[in-house]
Amino acid sequence: MTTPNLPAANAPQLDGTVNLADLEALGKSRLDRNALEYYASGAGDEVTLRANREGFRRLRLRPRVLVDVSNVDPRTEVLGLPLSFPVGIAPSAFHGLAHPDAELGTARAAASAGSVLTLSTFSNTPIEAVAAAAAGRFWFQLYLYTDRNISAEIVRRAEAAGARALVLTVDAPFLGRREPNERHRFALPPHLSVPNAGSREQLRALESESGSQLVHYFQGLVDKTVTWADLAWLRGLTTLPIVLKGILTAEDAALAAHHGCHVWVSNHGGRQLDTAVSSIEALPEIVDAVQGQVEVYLDGGVTRGTDVLKALALGARCVFLGRAALWGLAAGGEAGVRRTLELLHDEVRLALALCGKQNVGQVGRDLVRR
Repeated sequence: MTTPNLPAANAPQLDGTVNLADLEALGKSRLDRNALEYYASGAGDEVTLRANREGFRRLRLRPRVLVDVSNVDPRTEVLGLPLSFPVGIAPSAFHGLAHPDAELGTARAAASAGSVLTLSTFSNTPIEAVAAAAAGRFWFQLYLYTDRNISAEIVRRAEAAGARALVLTVDAPFLGRREPNERHRFALPPHLSVPNAGSREQLRALESESGSQLVHYFQGLVDKTVTWADLAWLRGLTTLPIVLKGILTAEDAALAAHHGCHVWVSNHGGRQLDTAVSSIEALPEIVDAVQGQVEVYLDGGVTRGTDVLKALALGARCVFLGRAALWGLAAGGEAGVRRTLELLHDEVRLALALCGKQNVGQVGRDLVRR
């Protein structure tokens, strides 16, 4: 694997980036094929992957004028945690493929930007080390394993380390078929491990002569029998808020609220069920279904400050970056992720001002035309 440069060496190039597309191009240029295909690929024909971005582009803003926008305030909060603006970092596996800083760099950048990191179960860094770097600004993403004792121990570790919420991924009983990963047999390089999801030896034991090694590992690890009834078991383990990630319908959103869980609208970055509805398209019916009982978040396709405003207008409290954060990490480690958040923060403030909004609380459905 090609080892990306350290942040100091990247500083001049990072200074030349003016948007997330610049960071994406720079980040991609620093990755080998194994890492690039893992991060970039979607399921099947990647229809949903493309739809996530296209859904934002189809929405139009309805700006108001003659408003005093000399002091725009983009701050918000999620589950009581203050954020400098309504953007967090979504869970994604294997940050060590992007840069030696790995999840520590992402966590430090999120903390310094007043954001929040959602740490993946499949991180390359132990929960406890990331928690220290995140300075209290992290949630933990969870899969329920066939061995519930292992899941219970991970939940206890996350809570003890200071996680502020558990994010249960509910759209992945099986992994979607990401054909570049299958074709070229995606595998972790030897120097990386998954300390929150099993040993290096377990990974090797599940290796095969064909297909993505992650798929083989995942299929043997994650419980396929999980239902709504299992939320009671999880609730009995922790006092942390529970967020269900992967909700795309009003019916499931209503059930989530009924079970006291917050809702994360997501199609897994277009990596699970191809031709599934885009996140931004699904958002309005989900917000209507929960009727303000729980918080609603969104990921998928966010690359501009105007995307953030459109999601807020349709009822999301906060959006989360998946690939965008990884491109920043690949471009420059911690500094690259921080640059990603800084650029988007500035775009959100500008978009608020040009829409005639003094703060995010003033953003409502009247701002967008569908």
